[in-house]
Amino acid sequence: MAAIHAFLVITLRANQIVSGLALTIFAGGLGLSAYVGTELGLADLPATHQFGDLDVLGLGDLPVVGPILFDQSALVYVSWGLTLLVALYLGRTRWGLNVRAVGEAPASADAMGINVTLYRYVHVLVGGAFAGVAGACYSLSITAGWTSGDTLVSGAGWIAIALVIFAFWRAELCLVGAYLFGALSALPFALQAREVNVTPEFLYALPYVMTIAVLVIVSTGLSKRRLGAPAALGVPYVREER
Repeated sequence: MAAIHAFLVITLRANQIVSGLALTIFAGGLGLSAYVGTELGLADLPATHQFGDLDVLGLGDLPVVGPILFDQSALVYVSWGLTLLVALYLGRTRWGLNVRAVGEAPASADAMGINVTLYRYVHVLVGGAFAGVAGACYSLSITAGWTSGDTLVSGAGWIAIALVIFAFWRAELCLVGAYLFGALSALPFALQAREVNVTPEFLYALPYVMTIAVLVIVSTGLSKRRLGAPAALGVPYVREER
């Protein structure tokens, strides 16, 4: 899916939002995913593989910090490591600096000898791979198994878009924001477990309300500049149009 998206928006210069939305509908819970899952009868099959929680060094029973830091699945620890690697890559390596240059001023980057098209293709594909791993986390760790429709991820991909903006396009802040959105998603269950009488529907909507708020805040050009959005974000690059 990432390769198709890259071809449409980089080579054919299609609108990124339109391409992304079309592919989401095509491959999402009501499209290709539902067709394949229904044909294979995945909803009726129990999960044969899943990631369980790891009690690292036997410290999972420590108060407060134990369950948070030492009693998570392997995918959680991998996410921490990948976040650190991405942050170092973007901020401390030549390739990462080239990526940032391509996002800010592709014409200038091209004049410096950077292959803008190649960099965009590679990083769209890598981003798609990360998105695929994120989706796999739901079926292998969070909710083991497969369900039809969009009930498995419950629109979390849309929250991820707002999360990038919320984090000012910085990898380390993405991790912080992800836990903030995750806390809002888990809040209804935590309150219900403690018999707190709060309307659950309102609490379930909190992550999506926050997503809308973030998107509204950054809708103006001034906000985009202040939040550090790449200057060429969503703009196709053609060498002849420099």
